[in-house]
Amino acid sequence: MQDKKFYPTKRYLEFQQNATSNLEKFWEKEAEKIPWFKRWDKVLQWEEPYARWFVGGLLNASYGCVDAHLHSWRKNKVAIYWEDEQGNTKSFSYAQLHGEVNRFASVLKNIGVKKGDIVVLYLPMIPELVISMLATIRIGAIHTVVFSGFSSQALADRINDTGARVLITADFGIRRGKFVPLKEIVDNALKLTPTVEKVILVKRTKEKVNIEEGRDFLYHELVKDADRHVEPEPVEATHPLYILYTSGTTGKPKGIVHSTGGYLVYNYATYRWVFDISDESIYWCTADVGWVTGHSAIVYAPLLHGATIIVYEGAPDYPYLDRWWEIIEKYGVTISYTSPTAIRMFIRYGEDWIKKHDLSSLKILGTVGEAINPEVWEWYYKYIGNERCPIVDTWWQTETGGIMLSPAPGLELVPLKPGSATLPLPGIDAEVVDDSGNPVTHGTKGYLVIRKPWPGMLMDIYKDPVRYTDTYWSRFKGMYYTADYAMKDEEGYFWLLGRADEVLKVAGHRIGTAEIESSAVATPFAAEAAVVGAPDPIKGEAIVLFVILKEEYKPEEGIKEKIVDSIRMQIGPIATPREIYFVARLPKTRSGKIMRRILKAIIQDRPIGDITTLEDEASVEEIKVAYEEFKRILKG
Repeated sequence: MQDKKFYPTKRYLEFQQNATSNLEKFWEKEAEKIPWFKRWDKVLQWEEPYARWFVGGLLNASYGCVDAHLHSWRKNKVAIYWEDEQGNTKSFSYAQLHGEVNRFASVLKNIGVKKGDIVVLYLPMIPELVISMLATIRIGAIHTVVFSGFSSQALADRINDTGARVLITADFGIRRGKFVPLKEIVDNALKLTPTVEKVILVKRTKEKVNIEEGRDFLYHELVKDADRHVEPEPVEATHPLYILYTSGTTGKPKGIVHSTGGYLVYNYATYRWVFDISDESIYWCTADVGWVTGHSAIVYAPLLHGATIIVYEGAPDYPYLDRWWEIIEKYGVTISYTSPTAIRMFIRYGEDWIKKHDLSSLKILGTVGEAINPEVWEWYYKYIGNERCPIVDTWWQTETGGIMLSPAPGLELVPLKPGSATLPLPGIDAEVVDDSGNPVTHGTKGYLVIRKPWPGMLMDIYKDPVRYTDTYWSRFKGMYYTADYAMKDEEGYFWLLGRADEVLKVAGHRIGTAEIESSAVATPFAAEAAVVGAPDPIKGEAIVLFVILKEEYKPEEGIKEKIVDSIRMQIGPIATPREIYFVARLPKTRSGKIMRRILKAIIQDRPIGDITTLEDEASVEEIKVAYEEFKRILKG
């Protein structure tokens, strides 16, 4: 499939070109498709590096996601199906969701939350998380969701940056059958921050937790007597909708600020194009709402469209390896959006678990979070989509707010290439440039940049405009710097090649970790791979490769040699790993991202640091054992 020539249709390219050339007119037409209280005065106010979209317009995201659907048959349509890993379920129609959101908005008003206030949400994947987000923005406040896997220190850092006075949490999260003590983590965090005055606690279990008199209040008691209707607060299109912090693994977390108007317009449009979303859609994004994918792809875009969403609390392979396929069959999921990391995990376990379930309801498959290897793409297409569902391989970032590069079946399905994010979406002027900011030739690796503003883009870094400019707009004049490597092929398709800051320098040669990992996974033996650099007295850096084998293979020396041969053939001898470790698990966050800094710390005998975001802490001990064994063999 990869050897064929696939050119996008002339009609699609003309549509894309017209959108980019007539930017303001194009986005104004898209903005007219969502509900507004007052029309904007100016489509775009661009004063580099700041963009303000739909200036003068008034709207409310809670109204658009909930109230707007009450005037149609969608009133009684299911908005949310919730399920946890043990099979406990809840569902909410749009009318019921409206009631829950209004009651909690009343609670927030009653405790003094007002327009412009920041509310911190530290909740697991439960319906109250979505309800809290919609209730907060209903009254014009701003939410910052903190991933419920973060430590008390990480939570305190984010609270201190925002100066928030109100925090919403739960007594426990549930993961792999274990209770995660969220309230205890909150209590420890609040010892490090002076601003929080009130904590609202969702009580999920009968377990006792600490309750601070005068500070802590129970969610179910507060909503019991709350008002049933709160008028949505009209806010400016440029009013912040939310602040979302990056993980902060390499420094102080960045508080990414997204607007209300531009963000909603952009996500409404792109999810229509990419997922062909409709009234019949049963939409499941497997991300956690604590990340931007959860904000856009679980909450705002699908609910704006009046779709039915799945909210799942639990691990993908617990208590059984077919948990995800069971959910798709049970609810008749039509759109499934997940990460290549999760798919690679399932590849390792083979196809028997999948064959137990009817996945014929699926119409579109999506991937997000990292570039997808062609081999993984093919497996996903064959075994999950049964060779009939297009795969939308999407590229975007927390900062972009929504999808930037992707196939767009809702407009016109361009020919797909396994491993390519295909083309920029309409209105997105993307390019691959060299160190001087000049476009590179086809097939040449360069930096992915965006050359014109778009409605979903971040407005700023919270309280740090200098960092905003330095991080995104100083590398190339007039261009948003993504910090991702990419290349374009002769047909104009984009191929993502990993982070520009995830690069090894081996004997003076710069090699992307994603390239090496992709070469390893291209072999029939490897299900997953992760690369880090180790100090080398001669080469500067040496390549260390961690590999999870597919279940049918055992860690034998011959397999190591074949993986090395594959890497040498696809990249060159310079990319030959110094060491290869076979492991059963890799350290990952719950969103599926491999924490390479942990691998690097282990092989460099440095402190590992915070591992509270890990999905499985046992993976760290296993890698330590493998590394110690390797050192013992060298000495022996």
